[in-house]
Amino acid sequence: MKRIGIVALTLFIQHISAQTNRFVYQVTMKPDAENKTDIKIENAYLDISPEKSVFYSENRIKRDSIMQKAFQGGGGRGSINRDQMESLRTNISYSVEKDKTNQKTYFKDRIGRDMYSYEEDRPVSWKISSETRKIGEYKVQRAETDFAGRKWTAWFTTDLPYQDGPYKFGGLPGLIVKIEDDKGDYSFDLMKNYKIAEFPTLNQFGNTLKVKRTDFVKQQQKFRTDPMSFMTQGAGGISAPMRIGGGRGSGGNQNPADIRKRMEERVKEEAKKNSNPIELQ
Repeated sequence: MKRIGIVALTLFIQHISAQTNRFVYQVTMKPDAENKTDIKIENAYLDISPEKSVFYSENRIKRDSIMQKAFQGGGGRGSINRDQMESLRTNISYSVEKDKTNQKTYFKDRIGRDMYSYEEDRPVSWKISSETRKIGEYKVQRAETDFAGRKWTAWFTTDLPYQDGPYKFGGLPGLIVKIEDDKGDYSFDLMKNYKIAEFPTLNQFGNTLKVKRTDFVKQQQKFRTDPMSFMTQGAGGISAPMRIGGGRGSGGNQNPADIRKRMEERVKEEAKKNSNPIELQ
């Protein structure tokens, strides 16, 4: 009986250690370079397991869940509550996965119709200070880094057994509780944490193109100047027809040129509102 108890305890400990821990960060952003008073605030998840961690938007997983239920129920896009989806719009369209075994970081984001993925090729180099303070229940220590055109100040804790953080940040001897850039444009603040059974599946509609980071940046810049080329082309620049009309409430006799013009104006306006990205270089 004693041996059975020891085995059971060992299995229980293994089960607990294998669980995924979710850290919820409040992300504060000023994505519009011409309107710094337009502050966006939303939550993002950092899910950590022994093998990897994934950082992504809370709203994204909620939108994915709504769409999945709609399609599973046979209703398709027409059964989706548009107001509900609009309330879950996110400025965190990307996800960041850190492979702990290989010490690699992978970034994914959508440009137009397709999802792009690249391996981060720039290490995050920290300058750790002896300065400490208390944030919430955690004793934290200060660290600084220059990354992607911004100067960042981070506060990390060794009270938790993780060496990770939001976005692409990690590599400190503890978990990042707070990090912000010196311009006050972006900040990540740890709000709470809890255990989850497993990583959720992030829906990735369209093609996923694996590219180098420099190629992704070029595509981003092209999208900002000519967004419609990404809406009318498929993967690899192959011309593809743009679906217009036929949707709920769209009417059947709309002029395709008018629809295209409205779509182009909307896409350009969205690009303008995101003229102050988290990475400046």
